Amino acid sequence: MKRLGMTVAIAALAGMAGCTDMTPRQQGTMSGAAIGAAGGAGIASISGGNAWTGAAIGGVAGGVAGNIKGGRQ
Repeated sequence: MKRLGMTVAIAALAGMAGCTDMTPRQQGTMSGAAIGAAGGAGIASISGGNAWTGAAIGGVAGGVAGNIKGGRQ
C-alpha cells in the first residue's frame, strides 16, 4: 500500500510540473478532459453503464469545453 501511495504522489508531482509551461488554452483543455472523464465514468457506473465508455465521452466533451473556455482568457 505504501508503494501505491508513493507512485500516486510521484505521478501527481510530475503532472503538476508538466503543466507549468502550458498556455491557458492547453491548461483548460487538460483540466476539462480530466474532470469530464472522471464525471463521465462516475455517472456511467452509477447508472449501470460502462464506466470506460462514460470516461471516454466525458473526457472528449470536457476537453472541448475546457479548450473553448481556456481560449477566452
